[in-house]
Amino acid sequence: MASRIDDMDRKILDTLQEDASQSLDEIARRVGSSKTPVWNRIRKLRESGIIKQNTVILDAEALGFEACFFVLIRTSEHEAAWQAKFLQALQDRPEVQEAHRLAGDIDYILKVRVANARAYDTFYQALISEVRVHNVTALLSMEEIKSTARLPL
Repeated sequence: MASRIDDMDRKILDTLQEDASQSLDEIARRVGSSKTPVWNRIRKLRESGIIKQNTVILDAEALGFEACFFVLIRTSEHEAAWQAKFLQALQDRPEVQEAHRLAGDIDYILKVRVANARAYDTFYQALISEVRVHNVTALLSMEEIKSTARLPL
């Protein structure tokens, strides 16, 4: 359920999405307000859970993580115990940047960032040794065309 926010909240959120390291003075200037009301709104947005965390976006390739795989997983297991074990296995692996449960023929899709194909194979072997899956298809991304966490406010 979407939280109730107004136009000023949207302006603040959009400004923070662009660059969360901006000073409070800069954010206030950009949204046309003063520091105290902007700070109070940011605090309320954090308390309500709309702002989840502040972080930085790193250049994966510059850090040696040159391979991005999208991993499609089908399973014949749908029991709660299997799902809990599978979800824990994903949480324990920093290579998994995203994981989604899907509707349709594929049960899960993972975004996995690793150094190369050999590193992906190491990840894959560890995953299938820990949890049973029916079918795994790995798709190597040849080029990242767009990637953003920014919401269209």
